Amino acid sequence: MYREGLSFDRNRSEVSVTSVMAGVYGWMTFALAISGICAYLVGTTPNLTKSLLTGGTYWVLIIAEVVLVMVISSMINKMSAALATALFVAYSALNGITLGFIFLAYTMESIALTFFVTAGTFAVMAVIGTVTKIDLSKFGSIMLMALIGLIIASLVNMFIRSSALYWVCTYAGVLIFTGLTAYDVQTIKRLCYETEGEGFEVKRKVAIIGALSLYLDFVNLMLYLLRIFGGRKN
Repeated sequence: MYREGLSFDRNRSEVSVTSVMAGVYGWMTFALAISGICAYLVGTTPNLTKSLLTGGTYWVLIIAEVVLVMVISSMINKMSAALATALFVAYSALNGITLGFIFLAYTMESIALTFFVTAGTFAVMAVIGTVTKIDLSKFGSIMLMALIGLIIASLVNMFIRSSALYWVCTYAGVLIFTGLTAYDVQTIKRLCYETEGEGFEVKRKVAIIGALSLYLDFVNLMLYLLRIFGGRKN
């Protein structure tokens, strides 16, 4: 009887974690859809593009995005699940608007190709992060340090405009966000187990913060892959 009860508890825990992880991927997919629609509308509407992606407006939107990510990440425990969800949706819309430039710079075919390459890569790493028994914590720490180095190198290259450094950053970015995908999936899964006995509010917030992490991995991975696979418009 004891073993049967233990098996039942384990199965119930697995079902609960699977449910929250489904929520993570569901909200991530929803956010990507919002971003894609907003990016397409902005990028294919010249007047809207001119008003939103030029001058000070663009930087206001960028700053607003950074603020939203910081607020969601640092205050997720203090806000309601409804507010966290609303802020996440708002962020995905803002990010979509600022990503409208890709439709100006790249052909539709190359954007579609890059999206599917990104989706395939992301799916493989998500599976690895889900099923691997190896603790990726140390690996994740290395990836995060590499990300800081990538940001610094990218900022420096804004001034020196080195073609070699541009491509080093490009391939490094692909490797970093590919690795971070597996690490983040494992971290989110672990968080799901830790909050398994909590109520709807906590589980929804876990789903939102998890979706935000994976959304950022996906978008950044796609942007770096777009440098490689993207066919620029003449």
